Amino acid sequence: MSGVRLILGSGSSSRRALLEAAGLSFDVVPADIDEGAVKDMARGRGASAGETAFLLAEMKARAVAEKFPDGLVIGADQLLVCEEEWFDKPPNMAAARAHLRKLRGKVHVLETAVVCQRGGERAWYHVSRPRLTMRMFSDAYLEAYLASERDAVLGSVGAYRLEGRGVQLFEEIEGDFFAILGLPLLPLLSFLRQARALGG
Repeated sequence: MSGVRLILGSGSSSRRALLEAAGLSFDVVPADIDEGAVKDMARGRGASAGETAFLLAEMKARAVAEKFPDGLVIGADQLLVCEEEWFDKPPNMAAARAHLRKLRGKVHVLETAVVCQRGGERAWYHVSRPRLTMRMFSDAYLEAYLASERDAVLGSVGAYRLEGRGVQLFEEIEGDFFAILGLPLLPLLSFLRQARALGG
């Protein structure tokens, strides 16, 4: 590692785990922004889900970079879109059940953006769009799945953890696996090497 201070501007445990598993040394400073208000504003202006995910990622990175101008801040966000409907993380199990009933048998896209900010300048960004096809599972299977995963489903915008039992909900997955987990890791690592924030 070089002397560049890396900061993850997100409280996501999944993103933190991905960076830790990749061997990165970094601090975690979650950005304090009103994501709901930003989404409402963006939709009101006719922004797409991808544009909104990018906007949220950039706002998170910028907010943290203002406090740590010498650091390289990683901001990220993800929006799930199915048949033009945007999905947020379910607030409770009833909402998770409703989300999965809407998604089953259909294709959805995970608009996943990552932005790196240094001081007042955006240094790099990337947007990934994995497509996932959920199978037509039964209500009985859905209840068994929710009973086994419990509150873990509330931490995911799609109410599933692909790295766990949630993979059984799908019949086809296209795109970057790491992006599905919330962070397009390989493009990010490539940028960090070019920026000399990583060795090698």
